[in-house]
Amino acid sequence: MSVKAFKLVSAVEREMLMGDKNYINIECIECCGKNLYIGTNDCFIYHFLLDEKISTAGKITFAVTKQLHKYLGLKKPVSELKAASALTRLLVLCDNTITLVNMMNLEPVPTGARIKGAVTFALNENPVSGDPFCVEVCIISVKRRTIQMFMVFEDRVQIVKEVFTPEQPCAVAVDGYYLCLALTTQYIILNYNTGISQDLFPYCSDEKRPIVKRIGRQEFLLAGPGGLGMFATVDGISQRAPVHWSENVIGAALCFPYVVALDDEFITVHSMLDQQQKQTLPFKEGHILQDFEGKVIVATNKGVYILVPLPLEKQIQDLLASHRVEEALVLAKGARRNIPKEKFQVMYKRILQQAGFIQFAQLQFLEAKELFR
Repeated sequence: MSVKAFKLVSAVEREMLMGDKNYINIECIECCGKNLYIGTNDCFIYHFLLDEKISTAGKITFAVTKQLHKYLGLKKPVSELKAASALTRLLVLCDNTITLVNMMNLEPVPTGARIKGAVTFALNENPVSGDPFCVEVCIISVKRRTIQMFMVFEDRVQIVKEVFTPEQPCAVAVDGYYLCLALTTQYIILNYNTGISQDLFPYCSDEKRPIVKRIGRQEFLLAGPGGLGMFATVDGISQRAPVHWSENVIGAALCFPYVVALDDEFITVHSMLDQQQKQTLPFKEGHILQDFEGKVIVATNKGVYILVPLPLEKQIQDLLASHRVEEALVLAKGARRNIPKEKFQVMYKRILQQAGFIQFAQLQFLEAKELFR
């Protein structure tokens, strides 16, 4: 049964990006605070400012202003962008090379610091160095079956470790010393400090795109066999039941308490609390879905959209209005981590009371008694 958890709002229209140049395609996006960056197939980076506006009727729109764009001088697409806000740097992967550019003027750093030979890369969001003026970057190297760890500073890079993998890696996410890797035939967890690895489950990367996503401290979300979204900890166990995706999921994002997935035709929303599918939004030609500090962004080749979450209290009230008491209570309990304690207690008491009256009206007196208690 459906819940209206998100609304799809347009952010960057095609005219803002490409005018009448039809050959331009969006390859990657990055969002940091109000800064939105887009990398294109013709080797440009575009920088936009996103301003969220809420009308008196409560409708959310985004005022988007273009800041500047920059040509990187190659005939290759910009394949990945990651912001390191503490360093005011943007890490740009183009033609197997990661270049450091200034987040505001998009100029490369004067020292020319770069990392060569990278197929793809991930930032460590739970860094081990303890240095606030450095980001830890893990790259899948062009060298066969090789992962490299780097420390990236404002104007220099330093290799820390090189690790060999049993098969060719094709996707990676990092948490502390742990790497979650999609290899050719399986997912593994690898501690790059000790070299100890743990097999998770088989997966054929030739048949479909693997998804490896860090969703919290020592926990990852993976696209498993049979269209399952699987959760795995660094110990190689799953503390949550899987969610049922379609077979051809392209990307996944987390916006607690929801896991959002993108396939060829739809955006689907599943609850992490009860694993049920809550919402389906038609969305054709999507090829990017990512979350940035709680903001979920989806893109086609030509435009960028934001999935705006509806307030959890509104979602709970909608569930109660349609007499879905159990779901409302599960969502209310799950909302605890998003709402200040005092406010939560007042809200939760009110919800229990409303739920009690609904059960009472349905002559479920024992259940109502428990809720009133």
